[in-house]
Parts: sequence; C-alpha cells; structure tokens
Amino acid sequence: MKKLFFSVILSLAVLAGFGQSKTKAIVKKPVTPVVAATVATITDPVLLSIAGEDISRMEFERVFRKNNYKDSATDEKAVREYLELYINYKLKVKEAESEKLDTGATFVTELAGYRKQLAQPYLTDKDVSESLLREAYDRLKKDVHASHILIQMKQDALPKDTLLAYNRSLKIREMIMKGADFSKVARDSSEDPSAKDNGGDLGYFTGMQMVYPFETAAFSLKDGQVSNPVRTRFGYHIIKKMDERAAQGEIHVAHIMIKIPKDANDSAITTGKNSIDRAHADLKSGLLWDSVVSKYSDDKASIKRGGELSWFGTGRMVPEFEKAAFGLSKDGDYSAPVKTGYGWHIIKRLEKRSVPSFDEKKGELKQAIARDSRNEMSKLSMVNKIKGQYKFTEVLKNKTAFINSLDTNVANGEWDLNKAEKFNAPLFSLTDSTGKATVYSQQDFAKYVSTHQSKRPGINPVVIGNQLYDSWVSESLLAYEEGRLDAKYADFRNLMKEYRDGILLFDLTDKKVWSKAVKDTTGLKEYYEKNKNNYMWGARVDATIYTMADLATATAFRKQMKKGKKSPTDIINELNKVNSSNVTMRSGKFAKGENAFVDKASWVKGLSEDLPEDGKIVIVSINEVLPAQPKQLDEAKGLITADYQNYLEKSWIDELRGKYSVKVNEEVLKTIWKK
Repeated sequence: MKKLFFSVILSLAVLAGFGQSKTKAIVKKPVTPVVAATVATITDPVLLSIAGEDISRMEFERVFRKNNYKDSATDEKAVREYLELYINYKLKVKEAESEKLDTGATFVTELAGYRKQLAQPYLTDKDVSESLLREAYDRLKKDVHASHILIQMKQDALPKDTLLAYNRSLKIREMIMKGADFSKVARDSSEDPSAKDNGGDLGYFTGMQMVYPFETAAFSLKDGQVSNPVRTRFGYHIIKKMDERAAQGEIHVAHIMIKIPKDANDSAITTGKNSIDRAHADLKSGLLWDSVVSKYSDDKASIKRGGELSWFGTGRMVPEFEKAAFGLSKDGDYSAPVKTGYGWHIIKRLEKRSVPSFDEKKGELKQAIARDSRNEMSKLSMVNKIKGQYKFTEVLKNKTAFINSLDTNVANGEWDLNKAEKFNAPLFSLTDSTGKATVYSQQDFAKYVSTHQSKRPGINPVVIGNQLYDSWVSESLLAYEEGRLDAKYADFRNLMKEYRDGILLFDLTDKKVWSKAVKDTTGLKEYYEKNKNNYMWGARVDATIYTMADLATATAFRKQMKKGKKSPTDIINELNKVNSSNVTMRSGKFAKGENAFVDKASWVKGLSEDLPEDGKIVIVSINEVLPAQPKQLDEAKGLITADYQNYLEKSWIDELRGKYSVKVNEEVLKTIWKK
C-alpha cells in the first residue's frame, strides 16, 4: 500500500521537482471521492487557469497557508515559488485525469475505502464520545466492591421470556429488601456458576472491567444499596454495592509459586506447604531472590525473568494475591507465603504506580471504548440526531407486515430474497433542507436481510427481523449523512480533494518517474554516460592494511616482504602457523578520510612505517595511487538513480507545460502578498 503524507499538498515540493526525488516516493493517501473544484465568484476572483479549469485565489491561498507558510510572513518570492510548485501539481492531476486514472476500478475502490475511514469522526456524536471518555477515566480513579445475582437470559430472547426473567429478578430483589441475606440468596438463586462458592461477591473492580450497563449501575449505587434489575447481554443482575475506595493504581511484582492442584491429597498439600516455607526461609537467610525463584518456583513462564509478572491493577488477580501484593509497603519487600486457589506464593514488590493522568490515559481509553459496547452510544446518539435533522418518518404497519412474513429460513441463514418479491411499500423516509425526500422501501430492507442473515437456529424470525431492521436503519442513516459530508463540511471536502489528487499523483508519478527510473536500465545507462563526470572519485589508493599481533611479528613480516621471495599471502600463512590471528589483512580502494591508517601512510607505493594501535602494529601497503576518475554506475547507483528521477521529473514537467495552457492573473496574484 502506498504511504501518504497527512496532506497531499505538503508533498508538492517533491512532486513538483524541489530536488528530492526518491526511488519510492511518499505521498499522502486519499480517503474519498471529491466534488467539483472551487468556482470563482466576484468575491473570490480567479487567480489561475490551467487547461480551462479556473482556480480561485481562495483555493490557492488555502493550500499555500497550509503548506508550512501558515505562520510565515507572506512575500512575493514565497508566493511565486509556491505558485510554480502548485502549477506543476495541478498539471500532473490534469494529466492523470486525461489518462482516466480516476475511473479505474482499483482507484475508485481504494478511494471509497479511505472515505469511510475519514468520515468516521463525522458520524459519531463528539459530545457523547468526550463524555464517555471522561466518565471512563473518572471511574478508573475508584475501586468498587460489589456482589450480584444473575438471572440468565439470551440477548435475543422473545418479549415474553424477557418479562419472565425480569419478574423473577424483581421477586429476588424483593426478598433481599425484606431482609434476606444477599450471599445466601445468591448461592440459592444466582445462575452465575461462581456464586455457589463466593455468594455472588465479585470483589473490587474499577472502570472498563465490567460490561457497561453493569459498571454504570455499580458505580451509581451508594454503599449497601441494592439495585433494581439491570439488563446486560448476560441477563438480569441484582447488584449490591458493598463499598468504594480510591483506586489502588497498578503494581509490578515477581513471585515464587508452588502449585497445589485442586484435587491434591493431604500429602501433596503438606509437601507444597513445606516447599514454600523452605523458600521463605532461604530468602530470610539472605539468598538472592532470583536463585530462590530458580530453585523452587513452579511457574515455568516466569522463572527466566526472576518470577516477574506483568503490571496489574484491581480485579486482575485473585483477591488473596492482589491483597498481599498491594499490601507490600515499598519496592523490594516480599510477602510471607500467600495461599490462593492455585497454590502458594511469595510475592515481591518491584514497582507501584498511581492512575496516570487523563492525557496519559486518553489514547488507551479511546481504543478500549472503541471495542466496548459503550461505543454504540455515540453512534446511537448520532443516528437520533440524523433522524431529527432529516425528518425521519417511519411506516410501522409496513415494517410489521414485512417482519411478520419472515420464516424460519432466516434463522438458518437460508432466507430467499425472492420471497419478498411483492414487498415494495415504503418503510421510512428522510427529507433534506430543500424538501427532497429519500424513501427506503421494503425491497431495500429485503436485500439487506438477504446479505446479512446468518445461522441462528432456534431464534424466533420476528426477533431476528427486528434486530436486522434496527441495524439497517442505523446503517442507512449514517450512509445518508456520509453522502452529505462534502456539502456540509469544507474541511472534509477539501481534504477529500487532496486525497483524491494524491492517489492520482502517486500512481502517475510512479509510472512516469519513480518506477521508470528503476526499471529503465537503458535510459539510466544513457543518462550516466552523459553525466558521469558529475560522479567523480577524488584521489584514491589501492591499499592493503596488515594488522600484526606484536612488534616481533611486524618485524618478521617486513623482513620477508623486503626479500621479495614470497607473496604476502604465503608470508601471512607462515606467520599464522602458531597463532591464526598473528596477522590479519584487508584490501580495498580508499579515499582520504575513509580509513585512519591509510590517511597516516604516505601515498607512495610501498610499505608504510609501523603504526601502533592498542598494542598491535599496523602496516599499510600502498599498491597503487589512483587518479581522480568517474565512479562506475554500480558504485553510485543510488545517487545516479535519484538524479535520473530528477531529470525525468523536469522533462515531464516541461512536456506538461507545453501540452496544457497555463494563465496567471498577475493583478489577483499581487493581492496575496499585498494584504
């Protein structure tokens, strides 16, 4: 996938030949199809005309200010320089359009996908989103201790089943309000399997740890208060708030663990207890933590890290472990043996931190909320706003007639669209500010059902129909609003145009410049031959650098070289018989500044003097002094390719300037820097 800068206009310097060609250009990726160009008016005069397209002063000034000139003084030189870049940019767009790159299926699909992404912030209620963000953070600053009783119920239960579950929940609450013990009722009545052991006690939890309706109810209660039935996707809950405290924050610990299986016999339990006691005794005697972890711990995943666990906060560990960990007063302290359902632990505190600031936590919370059910609240609020703005009118009898016609095939994911052949009546309509109505029919909904059905055996078709209908209405309204973003929001419209042009520019520039420079080996060679004197080596030497283990070895090497009876390789092999690292060598061509030893040697054929280095001796052999000469193509291919791209870019721009007419209104241009 192509990469794009935040603004396509920001890349004008590259695209228009500001001397920074790249083998793979980086251009901002567009997001959406774009509507018509700005039309000049009396108050917004035409500054520029390219191939018959008028560009207003306002449009040019907008991109000029945006492209790093926002806070700079406006002078004639800056405006004229940028105008040339802007003209080059518009010429390339015009050429891409003439080649019909904007009609290709890949382009259209890609652009539509990016439009969806950029439209998202416009299709949620920002006030609700900000409120949810603040609410989530405020709840993170508290820990709530609560118990619950659950009456299970499917999310898509029929109304009669929902009513039965609700009434049963009310009766249970009534018992508690009359004095029945909550934990006993939970053990007897709750359909949460853990209630048999814990009496419904959930311990402490903080924000973003429970499903949103449950969390909201728990945080809203007073200490000791019992809620009315609370509906979540699991069913109905009766919640009792025990107490509330300031959040503990998060803690980082290591542990030593002796596992005790749940079905362990007395002997295994005793053995485990003895092991943890010995580990604790070893720590008290002064043995290092890591060594005790290695010796005793059964937690294989953490042994290599000294028993270190990930950071955790309230509600992330079993209560006994959490309480002991947060009970340690300072970093480095370790606990007495702690028993949990998994076995025995000794816990060592490594670090502790309080709840981060809102700004520090904001990004993480946004992501968490986007995955949470509360994210639907901002969308739902936006849907309701759209309904009000566009006079949403629903024909309920037609909705009921269609949904009642659905059969069990829809629960099997096999409903046939042909069954809705006779359904063409309107279901709802939207009316814009001009009075134009858009009608959504039973047939439109039938197509949605056909493409969105799935296997849900045993679920009543009416329930499925209503759920699909609600989803269809929401998606239809959001799509309706998305289609009007260009007309409603100038920022969105302008950015879409930049994105659209950016894709076109990337594709065409890649074809004409970037990929061409890489693939056109013949053209590259021709360019090199014409310009090779621009890529010169300075004076260099062909040299061999010998590194000797000591002075004696260097003396022996120099003596043999002076005799000239053996090759350097034979001499080195002989000197390395006793120790293979007595002499090492490397050869190459070196310019000034590339190697310190070569720089110290006299650039005359022959051996240099001894050059001491960290107890060793270095001798440089100057084999040949090379004069200044052009670099070979493969020696400077990256630089030559970049320059060839610049050449192709300039040639292309010259061609476009000759192909399309460009007219600048000088009088209008002068008003930009004379303001």
